[in-house]
Amino acid sequence: MGLVPPCFITEIVERDLREGKYPRLLTRFPPEPNGYLHIGHARSIVLNFGLALDYGGECNLRYDDTNPETEKEEYTRAIEEDVRWLGFTPDRVLYASDYFETMYQCALELIREGKAYVDDLSEEEMSQLRAQGKPSPYRNRSVEENLELFERMRQGEFPTGSRVLRAKIDPAHPNFKLRDPVLYRIVHAPHYHTGNRWVIYPMYDYAHPLEDFIEGVSHSLCTLEFENNRAIYDWVIENLKGKCGLPLSPRPYQYEFARLDLTYTVLSKRKLIKLVEGGYVSGWDDPRLPTLRALRRRGVRPEAIREFVRRTGISRNEARIEMELFEEVVRDDLNPIAPRVLGVLEPLKVVLTNHQGEEWLMAPYWPRDIGKEGARPLPFSPELYIERSDFSLNPPKGWKRFAPGQRVRLRHAYVIELEDVVEEGGELKLLKARIVPGTLGANPIDGLKPKGVIHWVSARHALPVEFRLYDRLFLTEDPEEGGDFLGNLNPKALQVKRGFVEPSVAQDPPDTRYQLERLGYFWRDPVDSRPHHLVMNRIVPLKEGYRPQ
Repeated sequence: MGLVPPCFITEIVERDLREGKYPRLLTRFPPEPNGYLHIGHARSIVLNFGLALDYGGECNLRYDDTNPETEKEEYTRAIEEDVRWLGFTPDRVLYASDYFETMYQCALELIREGKAYVDDLSEEEMSQLRAQGKPSPYRNRSVEENLELFERMRQGEFPTGSRVLRAKIDPAHPNFKLRDPVLYRIVHAPHYHTGNRWVIYPMYDYAHPLEDFIEGVSHSLCTLEFENNRAIYDWVIENLKGKCGLPLSPRPYQYEFARLDLTYTVLSKRKLIKLVEGGYVSGWDDPRLPTLRALRRRGVRPEAIREFVRRTGISRNEARIEMELFEEVVRDDLNPIAPRVLGVLEPLKVVLTNHQGEEWLMAPYWPRDIGKEGARPLPFSPELYIERSDFSLNPPKGWKRFAPGQRVRLRHAYVIELEDVVEEGGELKLLKARIVPGTLGANPIDGLKPKGVIHWVSARHALPVEFRLYDRLFLTEDPEEGGDFLGNLNPKALQVKRGFVEPSVAQDPPDTRYQLERLGYFWRDPVDSRPHHLVMNRIVPLKEGYRPQ
């Protein structure tokens, strides 16, 4: 199976290649470098790069950098890093700003042909006339005057926002996008890639088709919000093909697909900026966020993200995907590669009254259904830690954990039963228990079987850990519910616990993902974790019994 599941776009690609419409498939992933990529971008990345791999073509990473006021070199580096982390190697890394001179020459050609004019209207005045379907009073300027004004715009004679270059199409066109759209605007700001060489910058609708045409892109794949923009895309290409060094054919065509959206989170760049700059999260790599660098820090593997895109498919139908599906894909990815180990999030000490010294038990890393070999020595000593929630003085009906008069088995070890409860200041301090003899790998000979199995660590050998339990960022599926997304933030989206993990993890590579039995999937935080101060992030909870915090 290919990276891209069969869909309407693969049908188009296969038809075009079969009919020889293009010498080869060439796609592009064209992000604007004004922020960090998020899970929503993953669909476009997998689609564009995946098509190239599936059909023996090429895919460019192209920075659509036509807005000097918001774009930074920092973002270009982060974007390429995220693309490569997802498992894709761009055939070329390109910049739209490298084509500024060609775009300028193309604009001059449109002016000479009477298809573009310089407009002095303010943004507000222009919007009003466009809404009314009325022409600008500057629409009928002569070619000579437009050429002169446009050259003076380039030379920096006019202030920011004072003039624009507009396409001369139809001020009353039924498609609002074609009502003499703006092609260029004046912005006196340095550009991170071109410096101060330009003070006029092309608009997206003008630049994007030219970028594709210059590079020889065959299939220009955009999300559905650009569907109406396709008319401008076609207008620009049809009016400039065969001119300014551009070929007559083949030309690229734009196709739209539904963007990827998830419940319990936001993907709007504006809202993500508000979360970061407002201090609601610790930064762009905060594991509560849906950015790719945040998911990577949380411990999600790129294989899971690619599989998530494949499972959700490519279509033209807008739909918000359930977070449960994403979590399920992450669990499915981790299940066969995450060794099972023991850890305790909220420790409660248990003293074994009939056990002396220490012993080392061999415990398998994998359940039988995984089909892998491997085990580690697990220390067992008279003092253990169990999960505080695994003990109850007054257990409810059906309780299958530790309680007075109720035996439990310690995972990979013995059956124990309670002897005494030690309290201090009205709070539970520790438990005293005894091992039921002969129960290592066997049931008690008296026939009183344990009610359940709980996890534990040896207090003498356990490694202290700061556990970071990440949950969904918002309390509601639709964060906009009620009108203010910040009002729906989940106050328990991050909970920090001070617990312990078995000592075997100290010898493992730092990028090892684990299933802490009965607790979830974890790995070491790549930023804050140190050998002397382990920090482990919960990547995703276990499905069984999981409820949002």
